[in-house]
Amino acid sequence: MPLYDCMLLLKPHVKKEALMDLVARVGKHVYQRNGVLTEIKSFGTIQLGYGIKKLDGRYFQGQLMQMTMMTPPKMNDELHYLNKEDRLLRWLLVKHRDIKYGLEYVGEDDGRNELSQFRSSLYNDDDVDDDDDDDDDREDYEMNQEEEEKTEG
Repeated sequence: MPLYDCMLLLKPHVKKEALMDLVARVGKHVYQRNGVLTEIKSFGTIQLGYGIKKLDGRYFQGQLMQMTMMTPPKMNDELHYLNKEDRLLRWLLVKHRDIKYGLEYVGEDDGRNELSQFRSSLYNDDDVDDDDDDDDDREDYEMNQEEEEKTEG
């Protein structure tokens, strides 16, 4: 079963009991489909970049929740009942891609050193040219000035 993140953005005035009720309903729905909730995170009240207009007003804040779950792929279609939930501002289901678990993950290089290699190539002084080119430009300028003086005088 693939791993999904379900992001729930609730209205800011929703009580903790109502929030837990909604999370429990989604969790029961996942469990009934032979899925597993692996993690639940609450990010608290966050400021939104723009107002979300609902029937009862425009919201510039929201309570953000993340539920990580392993469910069958059909779960996406079955979560559309959340559209009718009046406590929610928005919801989003995101599928994790190419995730390795267990013994397959142990001992493999997961790309941690890529950034350090990039950083070292950024600051590598081997590619830096000397400032000798500036002297050539100055000599060309002086020659041009001498030629102009000769033509004027």
